[in-house]
Amino acid sequence: MKNAVALIAVAGIASVAAAQNFSLTVVPSATSVAEGGTFTLSVYGDADQGTHMLGGAFSMSSDSALVDSISWSNAAWSAFNTDGGDAGNGNYNEVIFGQLVIPGIFPPAAGSELGGLIGSFQVNLAAAGAGIIDFQLNASTGPFSLQSVDSVSGALFDNSNGQLSLGSTRVTVTPAPSALALLGLGGIAAGRRRR
Repeated sequence: MKNAVALIAVAGIASVAAAQNFSLTVVPSATSVAEGGTFTLSVYGDADQGTHMLGGAFSMSSDSALVDSISWSNAAWSAFNTDGGDAGNGNYNEVIFGQLVIPGIFPPAAGSELGGLIGSFQVNLAAAGAGIIDFQLNASTGPFSLQSVDSVSGALFDNSNGQLSLGSTRVTVTPAPSALALLGLGGIAAGRRRR
């Protein structure tokens, strides 16, 4: 009976070790931005297997009329890119990124280490309007959203065989300082009229 328990325990450890976890995280340059302003959303990729990011694809959504336009810039290491473009209303079509890696011939590019930057969205806000925008990264419509490579063995890993965590973030859009000043002056003028 003790041997059976030991085998089950070892099998449990083996299955935990074989689990593959992948993540795409989004980090804003600011969490509060004035209407009509601009900020960036940087996207980072990580995995618990491999040493470098090889490639992947994802999109982003917010469904917010507070966003005027969005553009995408890949990290310098990503050599093979497809940019789906701004979809309007704070949404962005699929972005595809990647690099060619052949161990011993074409090593992974510097900067593509796991946990590193994939690229950044530049978000331009509408000239008027305040509120909260919730941005969400979305999984690829293709076979995987993130693929990693081991720089020594050349082994490939992707989220089609593992868990994928997709990041989200919130940005608060505040009235522009000049709009606040006008509101304040309007309040003063209204107060004087009452007297």
